[in-house]
Amino acid sequence: MNEPLKHFLEYYERMTPSERKLFLNEIPFADMVEDWNDLEDQEAMKIFVELPLEIKTDLISELSYQDQELLILGLSEKSKKNLFQMMEPDDLVDIMQSVNKEVRDSVWKSLSDDAKREMLFLLRFDEDDAAGLMTPRFLAVQAHTSVGQAINFIRANCNTVEYLFSIYVIDQLERLIGFVDMKYLLAAKDSQKISEILEDKIVYVYEDTDQEEVAKLMDTNDFASIPVINHEHILIGIVTFDDVIDVIREEQTEDVYKMGGMASSTDTYMHNSVWDLVKMRVPWLIILLLLGTVSANVLNHYESILVGAAFLIIFMPVITQTGGNAGSQASTLMIRGLATGEIQFRDVMKIISKELLIGIIMGVITGGVIILRSIFLPPGVGVYEGMVIGLSLMIVVFISNLIGILAPLGIARLGKDPTVMSAPLMATVIDICGYAIYFETAKWLLKLS
Repeated sequence: MNEPLKHFLEYYERMTPSERKLFLNEIPFADMVEDWNDLEDQEAMKIFVELPLEIKTDLISELSYQDQELLILGLSEKSKKNLFQMMEPDDLVDIMQSVNKEVRDSVWKSLSDDAKREMLFLLRFDEDDAAGLMTPRFLAVQAHTSVGQAINFIRANCNTVEYLFSIYVIDQLERLIGFVDMKYLLAAKDSQKISEILEDKIVYVYEDTDQEEVAKLMDTNDFASIPVINHEHILIGIVTFDDVIDVIREEQTEDVYKMGGMASSTDTYMHNSVWDLVKMRVPWLIILLLLGTVSANVLNHYESILVGAAFLIIFMPVITQTGGNAGSQASTLMIRGLATGEIQFRDVMKIISKELLIGIIMGVITGGVIILRSIFLPPGVGVYEGMVIGLSLMIVVFISNLIGILAPLGIARLGKDPTVMSAPLMATVIDICGYAIYFETAKWLLKLS
């Protein structure tokens, strides 16, 4: 916990209410969010109650749903009404979709009629779609409006919106037709019409566009906000950068979990119970365990070769580990490229031809290293045996690299998430392939049966 929060709790009883608010107002918001998990429940409640209302609204949106439940239930009815009145509707919806029924009922009772209408509108949409991220509070004007009228409209209504980057332009049926950057609006003459200065080449998303696609569009175009329309082209809301940051964080967390061979979770590690963490890990662990038993079947199949060339056993772990590492490297590059949009399926032939050359070069280098190591370092094998091991490794690295490239591309082509080809799964699959390649190569070169 940072020193300011420690001092606040230490001197809490000695300070007046105004001194407490002043003290907390000086603590950087990022520090408060970072150290919130270090607080006991009573300490967290004590601090939250004393925070200025503007900081409360920002803070509660950043906390886990368990912390949100604790704080909401601890507030008086008046404090809850003040808090929810200040919050943006999209942030309120996030809370409503996360907390338990008791807290949800408490939130609902504290909302104004207008806020309830906004909530009901937003709750119609899937939380993973653009409309589930958007705020319905935005400013829009019609094309025939003059610049002077538009500026007066903005001045009168700017406090009703969360952010104000652009003014959207709609027709009489509220269909989106363009936007005006605030910079150009303020620079224009009052007598000019909005239609004269609007930009009609506008990037937008539909209400059912996936949140990951929204995040990519905003990142690619460096947008602070993006309009959301329905399939009649009517403007229904906007997604802002702060919501997209949350999406990027969620998607990255989900990908990291998948690449680690785990189910995803919306909670932090500290807020997950032991059973929750077991449920996240054990399904994939069982899948990998069962796949791993296939390796035992492969070894059993080549038992006679192992008896005839016992030296092969010594280098089995090296072969499979190196192949697994090569495959994991390749799949990581592909998954990252697909996630950022840098790699498209139309580039598949270029990628394959490039990776074929890379696989050959890496195979030759690693094969050469293992030949020298197996001959000149303990336990030491003959030159011919070393060549068998080296050639086997060359082929395994080449094939593993190819699998690491093609598997994520193929899964993405099928419309599935390529992160399912995670490092543990990739290593297990390549272990099976690696053993087969290793023993077949040895069988061919050593003329074993």
